[in-house]
Amino acid sequence: MANEEAAASAASALRDTGAPTVFDRILSKQIRSTVVYEDKKVLAFRDISPQAPTHIILIPKERDGLTRLSKAEERHEEILGHLLYTAKVVAKQEGLDDGYRIVINDGPDGCQSVYHLHLHLLGGRKLGWPPG
Repeated sequence: MANEEAAASAASALRDTGAPTVFDRILSKQIRSTVVYEDKKVLAFRDISPQAPTHIILIPKERDGLTRLSKAEERHEEILGHLLYTAKVVAKQEGLDDGYRIVINDGPDGCQSVYHLHLHLLGGRKLGWPPG
């Protein structure tokens, strides 16, 4: 947990600068990823540090100011809905028929480490409660 908190703390310094993120570099193919789903609006790929047997990151291809959920505006409604629907499609594709969890970390206290809105799709085991 300390590494995750340190990464989130470091990332928060760049949160509103518009600086390119690791996800921008994945989208531009500068960084390799294991893509499991892609359409015109969303890219889904395996997390490099999985927290469950299935851990997939879903990102909008266009950031459009959507660095975190708390920055969402009415114009983002379509992409937010599309991200959730895509998470369901990917979960089915991954065989997560017994359930899964969707996580959105928001801001420094939410341990957000990349300021490009993204969803974590976690599954493949029983997920405990409460989280964190």
